[in-house]
Amino acid sequence: MTAITDTIAALATAFGPAGVGIVRVSGPNARAIGERLCGQNLKPRHALHAHLRDGDGEVLDDAVLIFFQGPHSYTGEDVLELQAHGNPSLLNAILRECRRLGARDARPGEFTERAFLNDKLDLAQAEAVADLISAQSETAARAARRSLDGVFSQRCNAVAEQLVHARVYVEAALDFPDEEIDFLAAPEIRNLLERGKTDLAQLRAEAEQGKRLMDGLHAVIVGAPNAGKSSLLNALAGEDRAIVTDIAGTTRDVLRETIQVDGLWLTLADTAGLRETEETVEAEGIRRARGELAKADLVLAVLDDSQDQAGVLNEAVQAGNARVLWLHNKSDLSGHAIGREQRSDGVHLWLSAKSGEGLQAVRHELAQAAGFGETGTGSFSARARHLEALDLAAAHLATATGLCNQAQAELAAEELRLAHNAIGSITGHMDADALLGRIFSSFCIGK
Repeated sequence: MTAITDTIAALATAFGPAGVGIVRVSGPNARAIGERLCGQNLKPRHALHAHLRDGDGEVLDDAVLIFFQGPHSYTGEDVLELQAHGNPSLLNAILRECRRLGARDARPGEFTERAFLNDKLDLAQAEAVADLISAQSETAARAARRSLDGVFSQRCNAVAEQLVHARVYVEAALDFPDEEIDFLAAPEIRNLLERGKTDLAQLRAEAEQGKRLMDGLHAVIVGAPNAGKSSLLNALAGEDRAIVTDIAGTTRDVLRETIQVDGLWLTLADTAGLRETEETVEAEGIRRARGELAKADLVLAVLDDSQDQAGVLNEAVQAGNARVLWLHNKSDLSGHAIGREQRSDGVHLWLSAKSGEGLQAVRHELAQAAGFGETGTGSFSARARHLEALDLAAAHLATATGLCNQAQAELAAEELRLAHNAIGSITGHMDADALLGRIFSSFCIGK
């Protein structure tokens, strides 16, 4: 069945109040529908300006028609694109006529789903289409573009190929048990397994960076009362979002602010000052602050550099697994020079949130915490399910390595197969109908 959809909302915004509306038709009847609408023959990849008419010969609108013959199209099928005026009434009239001629409305994500099913895109590339559409920064868009170009898929395929070679050696041990050669003890399989482990870890780290680029980094600001947490939040946000006073315990609840640093979306959570208190409301705020720490990707531990407060925070921040950035605030009062120092417990920065000195170094460390280099560019976009698949593959590979050491060839072969399948689930090179349905249903209409 031919599918139709329109993308007037996005294009009207891009081209002004009048706007340009696009109707796309994909399927075996796309060319026939286009020729019925304009009354002319359509040539592949040739733009034609013509009047679109309904079944009674009434002009619906004038439009530019472009026909893409499959498989040389986005979906791999015949595709018709109608570029008409962005008036919703005109577009609705065109859509009604397309339906009358045998088309139906496309489901969310159906065009990209068809591209995947017709081998125009693999699953990771298909998801990158949605990531590209929803990217909220140029850096995120570039990362999604690289995934759409196949960078992530190529990396996954390279690791999968290593697992295939390892499976060959293990299967040989099963097929030729009477041979004098001990395939499981061969240095080749040891090297393959070790290289696979290393490459998986590197790929996982880059995928996590890509996920953070799309989802943003969740950073929690903690510290003793009056250390300057709210001042830091306001300084990074560029506006007064949190109340700042000299009264200890002013912040009672978690205050969140989303900012962008070098293309990275960062959710900052300002929390109540950590201390022992009998005051009920403040105690609840401190409880919530500790709860935020458990969910943090990064902890900004703010210290009043004019006082000794490190001991107050050590126990709190060590309770979680997040990376900690130690910020020695009020350096203008302590007299310590603005600067950076690498210590065993993490990076320490000296700054003044009030004057703004040292804040650029904080922004740089925030970008570094997400895994970006000096240029702030990411490799590719990724999603939570990709990280789960890579973790699963790594677990099966570790088990397979142990089984090879125990000469358990049959069990090792099964673990390697499961590791291979986990990698394959990222690009869709496996049977996963239920997974596909969940992924494509999250797309917008028109893609």
